[in-house]
Amino acid sequence: MTDTLSDADLDLIFREARSMNGWHDKEVTDEQIHAIYELAKMGPTSANQQPGRFVWCKSKESKERLAKCASEGNEDKILTAPVCVIIGYDLDFHEQLPWLFPHTDAKSWFEGDEEKRREHAFRNSALQGAYLMLAARSLGLDCGPMSGFDQDATTKEFFADQPRYRADWLCSIGYGDRTTIFDRSPRPDFDRFNQLI
Repeated sequence: MTDTLSDADLDLIFREARSMNGWHDKEVTDEQIHAIYELAKMGPTSANQQPGRFVWCKSKESKERLAKCASEGNEDKILTAPVCVIIGYDLDFHEQLPWLFPHTDAKSWFEGDEEKRREHAFRNSALQGAYLMLAARSLGLDCGPMSGFDQDATTKEFFADQPRYRADWLCSIGYGDRTTIFDRSPRPDFDRFNQLI
């Protein structure tokens, strides 16, 4: 057993992976969706907050509902993908902390301070969405993250029965069509935006 991933693995997850705009007509199964989540949930969040709330839009009807909330340039990226995930967060995630983080009374850290909960929910659910993308890529799937959509409309449409949930961003998942993407955009060298002190 090795203690690092192979170069091929790193290519799959990072170096050769791309954000996809178009998709091949190939199903992502329910089993694959569950496998993505089972990996993603293991990524660390502060005090195991796990504030992320995910809606996996797989049916034609659910993708059509979501596409109506998206900018014109993102509609097809939703409609043609096998599945598009709404990454949201729960403003009252702290209610789950007694069982998620039983080592101490972490719930009390957030009671009566909604702004603090919002900050933590936003940050940690974004981490969970990133873990979700890495999990999907590690299972041989491609991702197309998006922020061009109406968050309020999406929240109202998909979280109406959970008034404390908020939609944050979207990610289509499937088998990407590489003919639909641009050449890779530049990435900064280490010295440009990093300090090693």
